[in-house]
Amino acid sequence: MPFEFESLASQVELDPIQFVGIPIALVGAIFLSLGAQFQYRGVNKVEQHDVSGGGALSASQFGQLLARPSWVIGTLLIGLAIAFQLVSLVFSPLIVVQPLGAIALVITAILNSRISKVGLNRPSIIAITLCIVGVGAFVTLAAFTARDRPVTEDDLVIILIILAVVLTAFLATFITLRRKFKALYYIVGAGVLYGFVATLAKVIIGRLTQQQFGLLTLWCVAGLLIAVVVGGIFVQNAYSSGPPDLVIAGLTVIDPVVAVTIGIVVLGEAAQAGLSAGVGYVICGAVAIWGVLLLARYHPQTQVPAGKLTKGA
Repeated sequence: MPFEFESLASQVELDPIQFVGIPIALVGAIFLSLGAQFQYRGVNKVEQHDVSGGGALSASQFGQLLARPSWVIGTLLIGLAIAFQLVSLVFSPLIVVQPLGAIALVITAILNSRISKVGLNRPSIIAITLCIVGVGAFVTLAAFTARDRPVTEDDLVIILIILAVVLTAFLATFITLRRKFKALYYIVGAGVLYGFVATLAKVIIGRLTQQQFGLLTLWCVAGLLIAVVVGGIFVQNAYSSGPPDLVIAGLTVIDPVVAVTIGIVVLGEAAQAGLSAGVGYVICGAVAIWGVLLLARYHPQTQVPAGKLTKGA
C-alpha cells in the first residue's frame, strides 16, 4: 500500500515552475466572472430597446452590442480572462488549471445576486455546490490517474474531425431551430466548444514548445478561432435567456469535463487508469452536470423578467 501511494503521488507531482499557472488561472477566473456580469448587462439592455430577436439575438442586436459600454467592457475582461488562461497553460497541465474556472461561478453568483437584488434560494445554492464538487472531484481523480504524453499527428486529426462534427451539428441546429432554444442549449453548446478551445490551445502550445508547428497545427489554430467565435455567439444568446451565474455554471462545468475527457479518450492520458477510475469519471461528471440542470430549473432569476434586473449602460 505505501508503494502504491508513492507511485500514485509521483504521477501528480508538479515541478515548481508549474505552480505558476495556478494563480494566473485564478486571476483569469476573476476576470471571467466580471466580464460575464458586464456582458449580461449589455445584452439585456439591448433587448430592452429591441425585442425583434424572437428567441435568439438577431444580427442587428449583435451590432447594437458594440454600442453598449457595459458589453464592450465585459468583452475586454473576458479577453483578459482568455489571455490569462492561455498563459497558465504554458506553465501548468490542462487538468490542473482548467477546473479553476469554477471559482468564477461562485464570484458570479454572489455578484449577480447583489446587483440584481434577487437572492439565491436553497436549491440554487445546492446546485452551485454540486457543480463545484463534481468538477473538483472529476479533475482531482484525473490528476491522480492521468499522465501527459506527446501529441501525435493522428491525435490532432481525430480532435479536428470531432470538432468539425460538433461544429456542424451545433451550427445546423442553431440556424434551423434557434428561435425555439432556451439558455441551456446555448450553455451546453458554448461549454462543449470552449472545451475544444482549451484542448486545442494546450495542444498548440505544446507543439510550439516542441518545435513541431506544421500544417495540422495551423488547422488547429483555425479550429480554435472558429470555436471561439461560435462559442461566443452561443454565450451571448445564453445571456439573453438566462442569468449570468447559470451561464458561468455551464461553462465552468462542461468546458473542463469536455477538455479532460478529450485528454483521456483521444490523447490517452489515463491509459494506465483502471475500471474504477473510469466509473469515477462518469459519477463526478454526472454530479456536476446535475448541478447545472438543477440551477437551470430552480434559479430564482429565471422567474424574473430580465428587463427588471438591469440598469445603466
